[in-house]
Amino acid sequence: TSRHTRVGILNNPSSKIKEDNTGIARGILTAFLTQNNSNLKSFLSKLSKEETAKSLAAGTKIAKLLIPGMDGDTFEKKYNTLGLDLIKTHQMFCQEVLKLLPGQMAVISNGR
Repeated sequence: TSRHTRVGILNNPSSKIKEDNTGIARGILTAFLTQNNSNLKSFLSKLSKEETAKSLAAGTKIAKLLIPGMDGDTFEKKYNTLGLDLIKTHQMFCQEVLKLLPGQMAVISNGR
């Protein structure tokens, strides 16, 4: 959030939700819950890069991807305890309320 913009993320995965295929989604959610705006923006930019996804898929721990200034202990504790239920709830909302197909993307805007 800022004076001008608010950003939120809803996950709508197209595949079965498992710990090994939700690393980026859980990292994004954890960052939103634990970091300040400037660190959040930088970390989300890093997570959105293809090489980051490849690195995580190859087994790199997400803690190795944290940027300077992030509260690593708080991030790691939350990341390790963030269950898959939150992502499943996002998926249900996207498909039942927003009527999106699995994996389908959308932008939702609600101006002031």
